[in-house]
Amino acid sequence: MSAAPAPRRTLRYATPLVVASLLLGGCALEDDPASEKPGEGRPSSPSAGGAVTALAKLTVRESGGKEGYDRRKFGSPWADIDGNRCSTRNDILQRDLDDVKLADDDCTVESGTLTDDPYTGTTVEFTRGRSKVDIDHVVALSDSWQKGAADWAPAKRIALANDPLNLLAVEASANRQKGDSDAAEWLPANESYRCEYVALQIAIKQKYEMWVTPAEKQAMSGVLNTCADQRLPAPGEAPTEAPDRFSAPD
Repeated sequence: MSAAPAPRRTLRYATPLVVASLLLGGCALEDDPASEKPGEGRPSSPSAGGAVTALAKLTVRESGGKEGYDRRKFGSPWADIDGNRCSTRNDILQRDLDDVKLADDDCTVESGTLTDDPYTGTTVEFTRGRSKVDIDHVVALSDSWQKGAADWAPAKRIALANDPLNLLAVEASANRQKGDSDAAEWLPANESYRCEYVALQIAIKQKYEMWVTPAEKQAMSGVLNTCADQRLPAPGEAPTEAPDRFSAPD
């Protein structure tokens, strides 16, 4: 195990915060990976246009139901989509945790600290094998199935399952409480994060052309009524179709 906290791994495609930094500073993605501060990179950097405007543009229709849903249709968990020889799970842990310590493979996260967990507002220690930290699909894969993914090609489902925009390191019990709920059924206990959470779900649904149910839109609108100027996270550079080397059942 490395004796000192490891520099954060740079994903081959940029997370939203990295994209915003490039636009503002003109730096190359891999010029100085060690300069990235622990905890940076959560999908929060704004793009043009507000969350309220984006929500108004989403298709509204009833849920398509869970019939036919199977996690395997979204590919093998934590596939190395960006080809950096590190699983998506470890990429996100490196992005979201502070004081990260890596195994000798320079990839596997052995320990770290989740500071200000977005769902609970608490600080959670991560230790591999006994973790109180999960990687959450912000738009649950089952929810995506009910809102459009049932009709997608496997490559698009695999992309969603591994897109950094749709992934957050969070406190495990909160993630399990959420399950596959949408915004009409569950919101973070950390009220200060709710506007950002709803905006993030909207950004993901916009990027992948998913719809929202009437109840879901009403719940999202209710949250955004408290923060009408909430910006929309940038979509990032992760593709909406996985490379051909990845496959999943139809």
